[in-house]
Amino acid sequence: MIPEKGQDVERPLTRLFSLCNTDQNEEFEPVRRSLRIHGHSTTVRLEKAFWTVLELLAEEEGMCVSEMVTRIHDHCMIANDKNLSSCLRVVCLKYINICN
Repeated sequence: MIPEKGQDVERPLTRLFSLCNTDQNEEFEPVRRSLRIHGHSTTVRLEKAFWTVLELLAEEEGMCVSEMVTRIHDHCMIANDKNLSSCLRVVCLKYINICN
């Protein structure tokens, strides 16, 4: 759809940039968390924004983040057995896009 002359159109990237400001810098900072998956200790490094989404999802599922990460691990690692962090990021994006 082509906007009419003089019509102010907010493009997706412009809108995203307007939502991101220096007050939100901590959302971009990587955070390491130690978790136990099937009794094995592992460390996962994700940006704080992804941990926030995982916490919301875990709350909706009625479980702690570690339990939920284990379930995600068991389900997703069939397709991507090398990188749990990437799998968790994709789950967060899908959760935001599909469930919200």
